[in-house]
Amino acid sequence: MNHPTDTSIYAPHGTPPARQLVPLGLQHVVAAVAGMMTPAILVASACGLTPEESTLLIQVSLILSALATLLQLFPMGGKIGSGLPVIMGCSFAYLPTLQAIGISFGLPAILGAEIIGGCIAIVFGLFVKQIRPLFPPLVTGTVIFTIGLSLYPTAVQYMAGGSESPGFGSPKNWAVALLTFVVVIVLQNYAKGVLHLGAVLFGMITGYLAALALGMVAFDTVASSSWFALPAPLKFGITFEASTCASLGIVYAVNAVQTIGDLSSTTMGGMDRMPTDRELSGGIIGQGVMSLAGALFGGLPTASYSQNVGIVTVNRVINRAVFTLAALVLLAAGLVPKFGALLTTIPQAVIGGATLSVFAAIAMTGVRMITSEGFSMRSSTVVGLSVAPGVGICQAGTACLQGFPAWVAAVFASTPVVVSALMAIALNLLLPKDHTQQK
Repeated sequence: MNHPTDTSIYAPHGTPPARQLVPLGLQHVVAAVAGMMTPAILVASACGLTPEESTLLIQVSLILSALATLLQLFPMGGKIGSGLPVIMGCSFAYLPTLQAIGISFGLPAILGAEIIGGCIAIVFGLFVKQIRPLFPPLVTGTVIFTIGLSLYPTAVQYMAGGSESPGFGSPKNWAVALLTFVVVIVLQNYAKGVLHLGAVLFGMITGYLAALALGMVAFDTVASSSWFALPAPLKFGITFEASTCASLGIVYAVNAVQTIGDLSSTTMGGMDRMPTDRELSGGIIGQGVMSLAGALFGGLPTASYSQNVGIVTVNRVINRAVFTLAALVLLAAGLVPKFGALLTTIPQAVIGGATLSVFAAIAMTGVRMITSEGFSMRSSTVVGLSVAPGVGICQAGTACLQGFPAWVAAVFASTPVVVSALMAIALNLLLPKDHTQQK
């Protein structure tokens, strides 16, 4: 057990020296902040919000991400929150469904469905102990491996400059991305001390300076942003539509499985153990509670951030002070729009170059979990036949499910995690157990 005064970054408690605390905390911020803002930007566009309303949605997303992270770090009553070192943020996993709802029914319907989804997450969390036998290391590892695979296209799109940017795929974007990537890899493998632990942050700083020199950074939004602002409750209103509640509720249930994978990846990568039932239950319940609170202020659903889980698996830093600092920076960014606007000036090419190795670490954590109990023909079948349809359907796109209702395509073709998770659970239950394991 770690003593509360232990200042080691590899211990959960204590306060590390500032020379370690600051770069390691900021590393988590820069790895996550663009992902926290992007869903809000896309949902605002789908809902037809005004520029002022869009700014508010981004602001609330940052504030909720910070509060959700703090809730996970410091559980309420020991039951709401996991107590694990994770970063929470508005999740891309919900994005296709949120956009579909926003286009048809508007933001108030999204917020109403979010309340129902939060209730579903809380119920899932309360019964996670009974449900957990469905998720042995083989199944959870398959989910984590699929999460890693599903993030690769995101990293590559970011490296190319972002699919919505006018210079998408330009040599300039790729040059900055590859420079960032090389610096991260060199520091991870050859550097020591803070340079090694903060490889992602220092890689992003290098890439940012290069992008600045190449004229790829614009500060217009920083100048036009205010210094301080508070979100108002029920600003957008709330409505309930049966179809939207059902479709988003399914995504919440599936995302609870992804949360089990992320929390398992965190403890496996940073602590060499599986999470306890209480940690999983508190983590999922915490997500549900924050969803209920977030809907009242116009925030989007939050989830554990896989890219930050990847950072933990790379540097094995689990000190809560590091993650608390990251949450406070995000909170400041939400309360001070000008500060948040400054963070958004980081080019997507820089983010992509820095996170590619992080996403790879997530996938390899899944592989390690899959093989932790040996690797037999049964294991190969479960993993292969689970990942194949998930990735295949996702790559084929919604067109391969055009004969189904729109929500089916939105849920099952938007990310390979959904189909792969359901297939892994089913195959693990149906296939005969191994009596011997073929190494």
